[in-house]
Amino acid sequence: MFDNFIVAVSAVVPMFCLMAIGAFVKFKKWLTDEELNHLNRMVFRVFFCCMMFYSIYTTELATSFRPKLMLFGAGGVLIIFSLLMLIIPRIEPDNKRRGVLVQAIFRSNFVLMGVPIVANIFGDENIAVSTMMIAVIVPLYNVLAVFALETFRNGKFELLPILKDIFKNPMILGGIAGATLLILGVDVPKPVLKPIGQISAATTPVALIILGASFKLGATHAHRKQLVGALFGRLILVPAITLSTAAFVFGFRGVEFVTLVAIFASPCAVVSFAMAQQMGGDADLAGNCVVFTSALSCFTIFCWILFFKTLGIF
Repeated sequence: MFDNFIVAVSAVVPMFCLMAIGAFVKFKKWLTDEELNHLNRMVFRVFFCCMMFYSIYTTELATSFRPKLMLFGAGGVLIIFSLLMLIIPRIEPDNKRRGVLVQAIFRSNFVLMGVPIVANIFGDENIAVSTMMIAVIVPLYNVLAVFALETFRNGKFELLPILKDIFKNPMILGGIAGATLLILGVDVPKPVLKPIGQISAATTPVALIILGASFKLGATHAHRKQLVGALFGRLILVPAITLSTAAFVFGFRGVEFVTLVAIFASPCAVVSFAMAQQMGGDADLAGNCVVFTSALSCFTIFCWILFFKTLGIF
């Protein structure tokens, strides 16, 4: 039991420490909001691109390509999203909050806070499976999030512009480039590959520090019920259903199962706040969903990992 406890602590504490460093940076006012926005943009456009490229290029496709895992991950996201699109309008009368709640519950911060869970448990050398899942899950998140927000603001959902934006996404571009060179057998010179690998290694620490420094607490009294519902859905209900199904019905184990923990138990995506703000959703609710799920997820993820580790799932 103590060994399982140590595994759970090892998965969560590094993320918490990095976010705490970011919070301290914010407290000391060493970075302004504008500087944080610039850093965020750099991490998204450069660091994540390098991470995707390096992780895929340096992996063994035969061992990291898991079609069953990809189908389960994508299918799980689609089913959760579909159920939310049916249920949320029945319990929430405000259109501005409907799309925000759907997005907060179905869309996780898989890349930023999910992948580090796998790395902390299995080591950086074993994140290729999780990285492969980014190419499936992230585009799906983008399409479904826009669909939800547009639906509830009575807008027009246009698939082609969304797909164009997806293929402009630096993570997707990095993944495509890495996979293409790997499949074609192109050797990237070591003096070029080494700095890409160094940037890749720095991606998660820098991104988590920036996340910690970006936290802003807003007033919650106007949407306390909605916030509690989003927290329960994102951190408790969705992981309970999907992870139990993955473990006991489909038999996922090891790094595959922890990858699913990263997808379904991590907090709601940081980008959901910006999307809600730009697309007529309740930005205050979206922002608080990001802040509170990110803070509380350190505890809930620890509990999920300890629970399933104790059961011997990984």
